[in-house]
Amino acid sequence: MTGLSPRAQFEVLKRGTIEVISEEALLAKLSLGRPLRVKLGLDPTAPDIHIGNAIVLQKLRQFQDLGHEAILVIGDFTGLIGDPSGKSETRPSLSPAEIEQNAKTYRDQYSLILDASRTRVVFNSQWLGPMKFYDVIRLASRTTVHRILERDDFAKRYTERLPIHLHELLYPLCQAYDSVAIEADVELGGTDQKFNNLMGRELQRELGQDPQVVVLTPLLPGLDGVQKMSKSLGNAIGITDPPNEMYGKVMSLSDDLMIPYFEYCTLVPLDEVRAIAARLSAGELHPRDVKKRLAREITARYHGDAAARDAEAEFERVFAARELPEEIPEVDFPRDRLRQGVVRLIHLLVELGLADSNAEARRLISQGGVTLDGNRINQDVDVAVHDGSLVRVGRRRFARVRLAE
Repeated sequence: MTGLSPRAQFEVLKRGTIEVISEEALLAKLSLGRPLRVKLGLDPTAPDIHIGNAIVLQKLRQFQDLGHEAILVIGDFTGLIGDPSGKSETRPSLSPAEIEQNAKTYRDQYSLILDASRTRVVFNSQWLGPMKFYDVIRLASRTTVHRILERDDFAKRYTERLPIHLHELLYPLCQAYDSVAIEADVELGGTDQKFNNLMGRELQRELGQDPQVVVLTPLLPGLDGVQKMSKSLGNAIGITDPPNEMYGKVMSLSDDLMIPYFEYCTLVPLDEVRAIAARLSAGELHPRDVKKRLAREITARYHGDAAARDAEAEFERVFAARELPEEIPEVDFPRDRLRQGVVRLIHLLVELGLADSNAEARRLISQGGVTLDGNRINQDVDVAVHDGSLVRVGRRRFARVRLAE
């Protein structure tokens, strides 16, 4: 791809974006005849990457494949503030230990998408940490309170008389200074980062640098089709999810999400995606067949073609034929947790690793997604458990209880 003309590169990079500010500036930068410095900031507030926030990483990989320099800025310093984007209340600050653990997970996972050997990773504590208070005051003089309060979440909180702490107002300025520090040509971000990214353009201009181009990618709807994809909401497809689980999650999507997922989460050519959409609308394709193709494409992207084919065969065997999986994990459950042979259902789900918390367990139960030995249970009640009991959550997750002393 590195031999492509600036115009051809532009057409490749434009796919899967919501907005480019500005398209003319991006084309001009691509015509400079040198590798561009392409920045992506990651605030390490969540330890796992899902296919929603992988969209922007895939865009960064496109820039890499075109011969440009990929720069990941890990926000270990700004993580101490907490990005207020989209928040109606002040976010709790992370501890340095939490930031380091989350940053390590990012480092382990971004290499599944990016070419790690050609990725420059920096931490913004390198330039923000040594600043003296005088430096912070001078930096703050480069913008106005009015400009900061134009941000939607701040404006809403201000109107509703909800607290806005002073350190939150500094966050976009800190992120903007990252662009100055690395002299970014392009910054990538989700649409929720538009204000922060544009602040980077303004600060670069204020400090005599050529303003960066901002490339915004979409926020992917989660499996529920309502909220944006999020691990904490339980509606995410993790890029490290096992192939069978990844394939099954995609098959649970509502039909109206298939085309956006094809465009943003696969490498299927855009012309072909549009043709699929047209044939679906005309009734020439069955939605189930299209969804199977989508599940194969996404699973193969992270696990390879062979794993995707195996996952599809297992899905068909289990769900089309209503059979149990060939391999069901056996999980030890302490016998002393039982009281006269029973245990609270939420505690059983958490202990077996089928739910991450009591709150998630209650949600799964209330949604009717939990069965014990073939019996669906819709309430959090005490349930009788024996050695070999089979617990199922949703369509794809199973555990067989092994009572342990």
